[in-house]
Amino acid sequence: MRVLKSLRFKKDKLGGRQLKKKILQLLQADNFKDGLAEIRRFPARQAVGPLFSCLCSLDELVKWRAVTAMGKVISDLAVSDPESARVVMRRFIWNLNDESGGIGWGCPESMAEVMAQNQKLAEEYGCILLSYIQPKGNYLEHEGLQRGVLWGIGRLAHTRTQCMQTIAAWAAGPVLNPELIQPLKELTRDAARLMLYRGGRLAEYSVGRLAREALAQFEQAAKV
Repeated sequence: MRVLKSLRFKKDKLGGRQLKKKILQLLQADNFKDGLAEIRRFPARQAVGPLFSCLCSLDELVKWRAVTAMGKVISDLAVSDPESARVVMRRFIWNLNDESGGIGWGCPESMAEVMAQNQKLAEEYGCILLSYIQPKGNYLEHEGLQRGVLWGIGRLAHTRTQCMQTIAAWAAGPVLNPELIQPLKELTRDAARLMLYRGGRLAEYSVGRLAREALAQFEQAAKV
């Protein structure tokens, strides 16, 4: 088992390349809870760059842990320096713009995770995330980015219900829109499977299972 004590160091003496290496090690640590706590001890504006690079990792777990860490780090930054946090949010948006010259891997998910952690930023940027699935909005045609947007909307549906309205079996339960009940029932036997990151874990689920979970939330809410 990796020992996080070996990763503790004098943060003010690290160069950019060393910092990137250390943050990657912390994202890979067996005990990610402690690793995340270590990452949050860095000055937020120093940690952002390495985390952005980790969003492009081919290791799915590293990518998703970078999303989680980005959410915590930028939410922390928003408390002490709200405008700097907005700068990072605008960087996510720019990276998803065709004019940026890049693809913006992990940016929709990171935007959502930041907003899941911070109510004020959710109020300011939630509508922009939603616009990425709207044909008359800022629709993202790249299939991989669309998956990231849908995950992000689902994440916000569970944490910032007031910001979201519909879509996806995972997102549907917290929204509590009665019009979704019949479509969800039709999905309960759907055996198609997908990888989903939630609760800090990356696991495979069937569409049917997610639909049944959403319906169960409807039923529970109706009893209250």
